[in-house]
Amino acid sequence: ELDLYWEKFLRETGRDPEDRCAGDLTFEAKGFAGDEMVSLVLNGQKTAFFSSFATFQIDGEPLPISGELYTVLDRNGDPACVIEITDVHVIPFNDVTWGMAQKEGEDENLEQWRLKKQENLEDEGAILGFEFTPDIKLVFQVFRVVYRSPENL
Repeated sequence: ELDLYWEKFLRETGRDPEDRCAGDLTFEAKGFAGDEMVSLVLNGQKTAFFSSFATFQIDGEPLPISGELYTVLDRNGDPACVIEITDVHVIPFNDVTWGMAQKEGEDENLEQWRLKKQENLEDEGAILGFEFTPDIKLVFQVFRVVYRSPENL
């Protein structure tokens, strides 16, 4: 089904048939139920996300680059839209500004964002084997929706 969705995206947007999907993404966060996170992406409230730099290192994954395309999946694993990464920065946790955090579309202020993100990073670090520090490196990825399923228009 994902391959068919990708082919439909390429055909309907007139993109090069050789364009490749860099991967699939699911957005989940504590306090958000069902497909609320996907809704934030589709309505333009969520235009960025942060990942721990350590995760890329531990997994041996290259950092994303501007121009990469990803299929966003809903909680059922069905494609909801395609996003294009427009900007990627590596930034220490304690240097994140409210303007950056606001692009995630989830929090009311920077303090709330920091508390939630620290908790997420501590949980992730406990699983993957890294420790949270105030200057831990984050990968800040800004994106735009370039295609959405007809039922998500």
